[in-house]
Amino acid sequence: MVTKLIYHYASPQHFYPLAGRLWPLFAIGASALAVWGLWLGLFVAPTDFQQGEGYRIIFVHVPVSWMSMIIYLAMAFWALIGLTLNARLSGMMCRALAPTGAICAFLSLWTGALWGKPMWGTWWVWDARLTSELILLFLYLGYIALTNAIDDPRRADKAGGILALVGALNVPVIYFSVKWWHTLHQGASVSMSRGSSMEKTMLTAMLVMAVAFWLYAIAMALYRVRSIILMRERHAKWVTALPGVSPTPAEGSA
Repeated sequence: MVTKLIYHYASPQHFYPLAGRLWPLFAIGASALAVWGLWLGLFVAPTDFQQGEGYRIIFVHVPVSWMSMIIYLAMAFWALIGLTLNARLSGMMCRALAPTGAICAFLSLWTGALWGKPMWGTWWVWDARLTSELILLFLYLGYIALTNAIDDPRRADKAGGILALVGALNVPVIYFSVKWWHTLHQGASVSMSRGSSMEKTMLTAMLVMAVAFWLYAIAMALYRVRSIILMRERHAKWVTALPGVSPTPAEGSA
């Protein structure tokens, strides 16, 4: 039953209406949780005894940093599916995820600089984690540029998929850089084995914001992939039969 559903929705024709039903729900959930998380983080959570009020930027910085890595791993997953099973939807999902991942990587670096200036006294250092996160941003931008530079969608998907898989090796470097090298970044405050060293309200705000960015990323991917599907499948009969979609000139004269 599950396998049948997977094959059913692997078709762009069937995935398009599903994405249309789901993305508003994820967007509403992301908006509600973001408002709640920012309220907790900015107004309810106590002042940090070492960093003062400046620490509150972590309620955006940490979730977007997590998402920048998670989205790239999701791209690598879809790329692997596309390269091994030749699924058309896989390349479309990679393209739909890339812009949001690039935004998260950019926000991670920018909010990190805003936090680093008062805490470290500088906007930027060639720290292992900062450098590997910058490489991640370049990988996102490289993927977007590469796939847009190739006219044939299938060839573009394959080339982008290879880049996504190779670039995924950078993700564990980002995550473990604090342990592998001496860096200015502190170790993880939240651990599956050791629990959390954060105050309860801080932790709640952090996790709420993390889920909000998860839902936002899913909503944007589903919204964007619908546009990609329409562009890729514009000559298909099911697309031209959609309300408000006009046939191409060639189809109209046939």
